Amino acid sequence: MNFNLSEEQILIRDSIARFVAENYMFDQRNDVVGMEHGFSAEHWHQFAELGWLSIPFAEKYGGFGGGPVDIMVIMQEFGRGLVAEPYLATVILFGALLQAGGGEQVKSDYIPQIIGGELQGAFAYLERQSRYQMTDVVTRADKDGEQWILNGEKTVVLNGGAAEKLIVLARTAGQQSDEHGLSLFLIDASSSGVQRTVYRMTDGQEAATFSLKNVQVEAVIGTLGDGYALMAPVIDDARLAICANALGAMEALNEKTLEYCKTREQFGVAIGSFQALQHRLVDMFGACENVKSLMLRAVCAAQDGDADAQRSLLALKVMAGRAGRMIGGEAIQLHGGMGMTDELSIGFFVKRLMIINNLFGDADYHQQLFSALVNTPAGSAAA
Repeated sequence: MNFNLSEEQILIRDSIARFVAENYMFDQRNDVVGMEHGFSAEHWHQFAELGWLSIPFAEKYGGFGGGPVDIMVIMQEFGRGLVAEPYLATVILFGALLQAGGGEQVKSDYIPQIIGGELQGAFAYLERQSRYQMTDVVTRADKDGEQWILNGEKTVVLNGGAAEKLIVLARTAGQQSDEHGLSLFLIDASSSGVQRTVYRMTDGQEAATFSLKNVQVEAVIGTLGDGYALMAPVIDDARLAICANALGAMEALNEKTLEYCKTREQFGVAIGSFQALQHRLVDMFGACENVKSLMLRAVCAAQDGDADAQRSLLALKVMAGRAGRMIGGEAIQLHGGMGMTDELSIGFFVKRLMIINNLFGDADYHQQLFSALVNTPAGSAAA
């Protein structure tokens, strides 16, 4: 199988690497995260000018028509630089849902605004009782004449502070955890009845809790009652994207830790000369390479529509979570006490990996999904 990137993908990778080198040194990154909403509006408009926001969208809306490999390239480089701008929330989640299920007028109105860097969006799907079960939804949408009305609460909405539009997962039929009966609705985040509580997550990025009380819906996204079927492939693409982001962060951690071990001296010699530490560095490198190999398998399977694409994706999420925990822990240990402080970037990479592990379900949760999938007889539905 050919794993070589295309000429266009190499150009994208190199342009992001240059951007990170010029704009995301450690002190610069801290300044960006300290800004309102935890990212730079100037950087976001630069993303638009460079065409990065257009990558996954169809050409008819001004996009590039890219696929999973293109997103892998972008998110991996973002991970290496701990880029804080909300590409996942606005482009990969909100934008992809609009493109997959929005009416033609909605798509024509909003996708060009996303591509132009003029619109921030978010996907509100989690609730307090949901844990990792995305179908556990009690937020309701009820019809009032010709208008849909939302009532409920959504938590941990990524980019919730900056979002101007939300796509909300709500129940229109069925029991609390049923897959059927879920629907997606587009609302304005500043609508009457929307109350927003904004906070920072462990990695410094912003999220929000939204309380919805008699909120009028702007548009229905997709078919009523089939919201889960619409969002499931989008969530799968987002899982691939965050695993690529984690891979970039792990690669950066390995490089920084190796460099530190070459320069930090103990007993008059570099600590990297100690065989026990060399073994630990090799284990870190091996764990990262395992994730990279499975990442390529999962991305190619997704792009080609292979039958084992779901199995590869679940395995990747398990491996990325566990490798991230191992590599992060070793990086802190090998840096000693400095690894725990805000004086170095090491702890910030580790915090990002912790957040990524928990997005859409942690490694243990995905291990359960993987086991259920591989142990289900062919032709039967997974438990």
